[in-house]
Amino acid sequence: MGVAVVTGASTGIGEAAAIRLAREPGTELVLVARRGELLRELAGSLPCRATCVAVDLTEAEAPRRIREHLEAEHGGELDLLVNNAGAAWRASFEEGGHDNVRRHMELNFDAVVRLTEALLPLLRAGAPSAIVNVASTAGRVARARTGAYSASKFALIGWTDSLYAEEKPHGVHVGMVLPGFVRTEGFPATELREKALTRWIVSKPEKVAEAIFEAGPGGKAERYVPRPYALAAIFRILAPSLVRRVLGGGAASSLTTSTGGE
Repeated sequence: MGVAVVTGASTGIGEAAAIRLAREPGTELVLVARRGELLRELAGSLPCRATCVAVDLTEAEAPRRIREHLEAEHGGELDLLVNNAGAAWRASFEEGGHDNVRRHMELNFDAVVRLTEALLPLLRAGAPSAIVNVASTAGRVARARTGAYSASKFALIGWTDSLYAEEKPHGVHVGMVLPGFVRTEGFPATELREKALTRWIVSKPEKVAEAIFEAGPGGKAERYVPRPYALAAIFRILAPSLVRRVLGGGAASSLTTSTGGE
């Protein structure tokens, strides 16, 4: 498959994505996250060559460091970029204000844009290649107390669609994955998993990892995980009042999603 960069690779969806991609013949991985010890432990367990960059993606020098690492350790080759790192901090707008919106945008959107900008020349040079942006169903449908998170994911979705159109002529496919509730380190989903009625809506990181493969090397435009979550986006357009009433209460209103592996 070639060289792949996976951000947020220390735990959760990013870790699962690295494990899934490592199964492909010829894969080399660059694992990126803040926690170097966890990255090194994961790298040592994989059946392929894997190197690590321990860095906070919101730091100004993070994109440069990752590109220089690719050039020094992998000959400047890049076939797949998985922008997975992200986080959520619950608060109403009254409580969190602009500061909460800012920190969501800084990690969930700005960091993705800056890293992609730094690595896009390598992806073009290695075309056919791919980018996968891990968004969220919260980027299609917003709930109370998740407005800042949703704003960052709405922005990511819009930018991803545009980037797809721009980079297709250059041989760089841009896919997107929209997870719903996923059991990760930052989101155990205990309340949902304990009830038979809601247990089905909580996916495992491995399912999202497979969707990442489909949206990257597989060439698919986007994947919802679980797939029925696509209905929420459809109903948001066809019956917005109904969706607002449903999401205004119930167990789901007290929960949020997280990619994990920041």
